[in-house]
Amino acid sequence: MDATAIDHVNLRIPADGLDAAVEFYRDALGFDIENRELFESGEKPFFSVRLTPASVIHLRPAENFDPPTETAFDHVAIEFAHDIDELRDHLEAAGVEIDRQLEPLGATGVAPAVYVTDPFGYTLELKAAADDD
Repeated sequence: MDATAIDHVNLRIPADGLDAAVEFYRDALGFDIENRELFESGEKPFFSVRLTPASVIHLRPAENFDPPTETAFDHVAIEFAHDIDELRDHLEAAGVEIDRQLEPLGATGVAPAVYVTDPFGYTLELKAAADDD
């Protein structure tokens, strides 16, 4: 079995979370929202946040949504082609609070990252491009 990538992550959000999701993922972080029309028409039970040409986060509004807990969920890591200062500047300009900054080990090695929390309690690790210094 030779996996090539993670295709998608499926996260539940509150039933009324569409607007908050669009404001955070599209307006603040700059990702495209896909399948919104299909979700709103009832044709799909979720809409998607396009991270890369080959990866998405499906957001599935649910009446029985419970925010993530430390025992059930930790974070989703997203790699960016920006350095840490560019990431921090973008988040500051968008009014997104940075929870912490670390240099974690990930699938592509060690690189600086900032951690933010989305409107539903999910932690996102926004991993900067590795320094070439």
